[in-house]
Amino acid sequence: MPEESFNSLAVILAAAFVAPLLLGRFPRVRVPAVVVEIVFGILIGPSVLGWAEADEVVRVLALVGLAFLLFLGGLELDLRKLRGPSARRAGAGFGLSLALAALCGVGLHLGGLVDDPLLAAVMLTATSLGLVVPTLKEAGEIDTDLGQLVIAGASIADFVAILLLSALFSMDGTSPSAKLVLLVEFAAVVGLAGLLVGASGRSQRLGSLLVKLQDTTAEIRVRGAVLLLIVLVVLAGHFGLETILGAFIAGALVGYIDRDAAMTHPHFRLKLEAIGYGFVIPVFFVASGVTFDLDALLEEPSTLALVPIFLAALVIARGVPAIAYRRLVSGRGVAVAGLLQATSLPFIVTASQIGVAIDALEPSTAAAFVAAGLVSALAFPALALTALSRPSTETDAAVVAAPAARPGNG
Repeated sequence: MPEESFNSLAVILAAAFVAPLLLGRFPRVRVPAVVVEIVFGILIGPSVLGWAEADEVVRVLALVGLAFLLFLGGLELDLRKLRGPSARRAGAGFGLSLALAALCGVGLHLGGLVDDPLLAAVMLTATSLGLVVPTLKEAGEIDTDLGQLVIAGASIADFVAILLLSALFSMDGTSPSAKLVLLVEFAAVVGLAGLLVGASGRSQRLGSLLVKLQDTTAEIRVRGAVLLLIVLVVLAGHFGLETILGAFIAGALVGYIDRDAAMTHPHFRLKLEAIGYGFVIPVFFVASGVTFDLDALLEEPSTLALVPIFLAALVIARGVPAIAYRRLVSGRGVAVAGLLQATSLPFIVTASQIGVAIDALEPSTAAAFVAAGLVSALAFPALALTALSRPSTETDAAVVAAPAARPGNG
């Protein structure tokens, strides 16, 4: 059996190490780390320097990184906050987003820019929760009405987008109707697993044992979370669904069950984030850059011209629906919410890879979509932070106060 080479992985990990150091050296440059990681991947990949390639070792770790990325995204989903006026407005906004994404998909198809309008529409529905939350934290808006609206909208968008991608597009060629049946069966299994895990968590004897072992070399809570992640990924695959759905639901399930009001394990999530963001997730993003088809993007001027078109479609599908929030936040808040909701990159990278694998997306078109996602992640959070840093105007205050003065709004 031939010995696997770790040469490419070493180069990729070096790029992942340098990226945050570079950003830390220039703190005023507000660029998400994932953008730098993907750009570094493009530079070290076959398209430019040729220092690294997506060999088997890199592909496996990148796949684990993608699973962990979706797992941690699901972990950030707080189902208890998806209620009340914010949740209703976020839901209404996402309903509008679905309609606009469908129109954009049809328009791109009629214009001969994409082969599959449905896939294009699904790719336009997600928001990068992992990029939005740090932006809101940096601006001090995470617990405000605006922050909660954006988080609720992004959470709904991420969950539905992953659900649609898994249900409608798969590498096994299963029909959508059969996929729907499998999805219902998978949901039943997940519900049963949640009940079993929840019931076991209420056992005092097991709880005491978990507390005893959680900060030893056993790291029992981390092992249990990773086990649940892998089991749901495997189950999703057995049900003919995309594995990303299993990873996201595993995170949401852990987040829902692990409430820890008594703070008995305050470092649990930090440990999971250390595994994800410290190791496998950067491998996924840098490897995405390594496999990015830069030649296909630059070969034809018409392909490069798709980038601003896809970016505009992203703004229409995810940014414009923020007008549904206008009764709860100011006009500036609506603009900020629109910019943040139109920030999408990890899902576009994932969906484009699936689209190319099932021949629903041309490699050049996929490269243009990813490039549009890169621009959104590079520009929109920075613009949102700039808007939030400006002093509030009297007009903004009046707009926010107006709904509160009228009972029954929301």
